[in-house]
Amino acid sequence: MATKLWDKGYDLNPEIEAFEVGDDVVYDNRLILADVLGSIAHAAGLTKVGLLTRDEFAALRSALAAIAEEAAAGTFRVEPGDEDVHTKIEHALTARTGEPGKKIHTARSRNDQVIVDLRLFLKQEAPRVERAILDCADALLSLAERHRLTPMPGYTHMQRAMLSSVGVWAGAYLEALLDDLTLLDAALDLNDQCPLGSAASYGVPFPIDRRYVSDLLGFRAPQRNVLYAQNARGKFEAAVVQALSQVMLDLSKLAQDILLFTTAEFGFFTIGAEFTTGSSIMPQKKNLGAMEMLRAKGSVMLAYQQQIMTVLAGLPSGYNMDYQETKRPFIDALDLTARAARVAALTVRNLEPNEQALLAACTPDLFATDAAYELVAEGVPFRDAYRRVGTALETVPPMDPHEQLAKRTHLGTAGDLGLEESARQIAARRERAAARAAAFEAMAERLLAGPIPGLD
Repeated sequence: MATKLWDKGYDLNPEIEAFEVGDDVVYDNRLILADVLGSIAHAAGLTKVGLLTRDEFAALRSALAAIAEEAAAGTFRVEPGDEDVHTKIEHALTARTGEPGKKIHTARSRNDQVIVDLRLFLKQEAPRVERAILDCADALLSLAERHRLTPMPGYTHMQRAMLSSVGVWAGAYLEALLDDLTLLDAALDLNDQCPLGSAASYGVPFPIDRRYVSDLLGFRAPQRNVLYAQNARGKFEAAVVQALSQVMLDLSKLAQDILLFTTAEFGFFTIGAEFTTGSSIMPQKKNLGAMEMLRAKGSVMLAYQQQIMTVLAGLPSGYNMDYQETKRPFIDALDLTARAARVAALTVRNLEPNEQALLAACTPDLFATDAAYELVAEGVPFRDAYRRVGTALETVPPMDPHEQLAKRTHLGTAGDLGLEESARQIAARRERAAARAAAFEAMAERLLAGPIPGLD
């Protein structure tokens, strides 16, 4: 078994060790590149202030770049006996470079190391999640554009209420996702601060240049207070998961609508058999199981959010091992959102409105408010018109849904959904996500093989 970084000449009880490590190793393999990049930047910072020689830095950088390549090829992995990704890489550096490998942890703790790993991992993964959400927004935009004026009953209290359209329904979820991405932007900006140099929560007695290291890693700024850098662990990740929870709440609601509106009782939408699963006992069944799972995943995401928040509640300041329990729900939340958004997008793209069923559901009672408004247009006060129609619903005349939709022209209705603005927002957000991905890739390439500012 590999020597622990904190080794003091005694063996840890195996059961205690297994309990402390848990399944952390599985998730640490996702952090190898982040740990490599953070280590190169940290080593550059040590070199800048004379704690490493340039030759030592060159040796460490070369070894770290090789580890990144091996990890990408699957030949470098964190195993249970390695304790964690930090221990694994430091042991590898010592084996490959000798003395420089023993020096790299100068002015650094595993505490600030794991935080920077998670924030770099977020920089790497966030564009993937954003693109998946935007793909779903695109699918909703397309559906709303094609069926902007396709009549559809609107519901309140689970009962038919007023005339609406498929465009209004799809556009509502489209705008919801765009708002959710605004929340995600704020969470990503919060996380765009570099904790390196905070060490174990209280800094180090060396004149390190934290801003230099932060700039090398592409952060907008170092996180200033060294104790807050540690106290923010979990809190910053929770902000991301809270934003993703909003996405999953919307997707869960969308899934429920799709499940309801594709039932035989409604028949508002149809979808191909390849999107359904069957029953083990009932030969006729075709179930939208993916939408049932998507509906449930909204609750799973809320559990991730709650897991992080409850772990943090009441912790004293400084590092506590409890923080380890926030890593898994954070990474799982990113993965879940990307998968869920892709499934939702695929389903929406293949939904076909059944216009005959939708029109049949636009029964005369749906136009009671329209009838009252016609009286208002003739000069009858609204409350009197309301009572007149409400006490004689059987007299509400049949109305053409298309003609009534044509009267809805104000902002946000079927006649003015503002889909062009939504399309512009999607395009702008795609550019932003692409810029984030490109910035991370450029930073990684520069640290792994390019010129290092201040050293080259």
